[in-house]
Amino acid sequence: MLSRVAGALAVSAIAAFAAPAAQAQAANMSFFVTSTSIGNGGNLGGLAGADNHCQELAQAAGAGSKTWHAYLSTQAADGKPAINARDRIGKGPWQNVKGVTIAKDVADLHAANNINKQTALDEKGEMINGYGDKPNRHDILTGSQNDGTAFPPEPDRTCKNWTSSTQGAAMLGHSDLSGPESVPTRGSWIGAHTTRGPDGGCSQNDLKSTGGDALLYCFAVN
Repeated sequence: MLSRVAGALAVSAIAAFAAPAAQAQAANMSFFVTSTSIGNGGNLGGLAGADNHCQELAQAAGAGSKTWHAYLSTQAADGKPAINARDRIGKGPWQNVKGVTIAKDVADLHAANNINKQTALDEKGEMINGYGDKPNRHDILTGSQNDGTAFPPEPDRTCKNWTSSTQGAAMLGHSDLSGPESVPTRGSWIGAHTTRGPDGGCSQNDLKSTGGDALLYCFAVN
């Protein structure tokens, strides 16, 4: 009986020490992949809806004191100019919840960065399923060219600027930098391939069908 009590106390003590450490790690986090999607395919509610999703997940993880933006571009439309993902995410450096630096600045992020399956963790510190895992969730919405800039107005590469869950297409990156050899751009975290599918290209089912789940890269702006 005494040994059981002692064991329970030891577990409680470990948990008490671990909780503040985990909270401290989360507070220092400045990059993550969303653990869940909004659930409406490419319709994120525009950039504002995507940013809010990042903010809510960061808040739940203990990093809500920072301002979070999704790594997404928009295309020029309806008299409004394009917006570049690289211009929305602050100056860096950025690190994941484990304290691993993924890039020191914007130039580094779009060159020799440290994004891969082991470092592109979600806000809880968990790895995102990649190519070969079931289910594969490595397709991350970006709507961007490999230098982080927006595409020309046509063709659609942003699911109608993140407002469509039916017709359209969006550019996706691979968070694990992997994929079938038939895809020459499989190693890009930004521009591996576009969405497609029977619902028109932008539904949640369409995104899942190619190995994704409408997940986002989130960066702390400040």
